[in-house]
Amino acid sequence: MLIFKENTVLYADNDKEIQGVEMEKCETKIGFITVSDRASRGEYEDLGGPAMQAWMAQALKSNWTAVASVIADEQALIEQTLIEMADVEGCSLIVTTGGTGPAKRDVTPEATAEVCDKILDGFAEQMRSVSLQYVPTAILSRQIAGTRGSTLIINLPGKPSAIGECLEAVFPAVPYCIDLIEGAYLETNDAFIKAFRPKHAIKTS
Repeated sequence: MLIFKENTVLYADNDKEIQGVEMEKCETKIGFITVSDRASRGEYEDLGGPAMQAWMAQALKSNWTAVASVIADEQALIEQTLIEMADVEGCSLIVTTGGTGPAKRDVTPEATAEVCDKILDGFAEQMRSVSLQYVPTAILSRQIAGTRGSTLIINLPGKPSAIGECLEAVFPAVPYCIDLIEGAYLETNDAFIKAFRPKHAIKTS
């Protein structure tokens, strides 16, 4: 059992405590945002959010905490939520689902672009390329990815199966990208998905 006390971790085992072990300054947080008018009103079950979290649970060996939100298709609200998760919660990675199509209410890419410092076009190109292997309407997807400070933000499709396909396509590059923007050091479960890092960027225990 772990007991956290200020900047020290107390390991409790049969009433014996070993003190003086420094705990990490910041816990690793990952943000999950479902953008859906109906889901935000409780009229539709949120399937995308749980699908994203389930995928991350299989992909990551590192410990992490989920910060989740289900919100309406309102650009200002999406921007506010992204900013809060990045700047206040300190999420190193934020993934969104929904609102990436051509419909009038689909504004997730616009909101993402507004809050990002840099847009990483390769993520969107790769995700659309992979999705087109499954469905021709993937060409209608406008999802993007970018960075805000030390946070990587990735737009994903709304369909749970497409979420997995897109994450599988781009996630090998995600941990090193987060390294470069000075976010958390993420380690993957290689049996599920293997991240790529240059040799100089690999931390040894």
